[in-house]
Amino acid sequence: MIEAAILDMDGLIIDSEPFWQDAEIEVFGALGVPLTREMCLQATGIGVGQVIPYWHARHPWKGMSFAEVEAKILHGVEQRVRERGTACNGVEALIDFLRARSIRLALASSSNMHLIRTVLEKLSLTGVFEVVHSGEKEELGKPHPAVFLSTARQLNVEPTRCLVFEDSFAGLVAATAARMKTVAVPSAAQIDDPRFSIAGLKLRSLVEFGEAQWDRINRL
Repeated sequence: MIEAAILDMDGLIIDSEPFWQDAEIEVFGALGVPLTREMCLQATGIGVGQVIPYWHARHPWKGMSFAEVEAKILHGVEQRVRERGTACNGVEALIDFLRARSIRLALASSSNMHLIRTVLEKLSLTGVFEVVHSGEKEELGKPHPAVFLSTARQLNVEPTRCLVFEDSFAGLVAATAARMKTVAVPSAAQIDDPRFSIAGLKLRSLVEFGEAQWDRINRL
């Protein structure tokens, strides 16, 4: 039986993917990288520390270090979160559903801890999660399973007894590699991507998660 639920953050509990896209398009555009929203989807779920060398390899620039680029992008995302960040539909109901079943809650994100705290404060979710873990503390980011395995260790729960909610394919691969049960909630732009078929369950929104879905995922 499932003992713990691990939630991703960006795109899963907060509708922040547009913020990341806007900030990356703005910063990379100033460096001569012709980034579009469609191109941004290629790196959804991957930490910004991996995204920067990814685009630099394809469109090299001069005059700004990777660290400076990362700082500018993070500043842009944090500013947008504070100004207009909102929870994704169904987040509060999902948390209540899991709590009612005494399921332990954790958050595992590729974002750095400062941004995670900003999001939790903005959404009034500070203190909701027993464990909050950032991929910045891992040598390898998603799709490597390290962030999820470390979260399970902090919970002292076997990975096979963890259920991961993810919106990105990279995160889904990471959770699957960690041998955890998975619920995928892809964005509207990726809902028909056949790669998400590896998930134990695929939803269009967290609003769709209820007793029937809980029973189904537990039977897997």
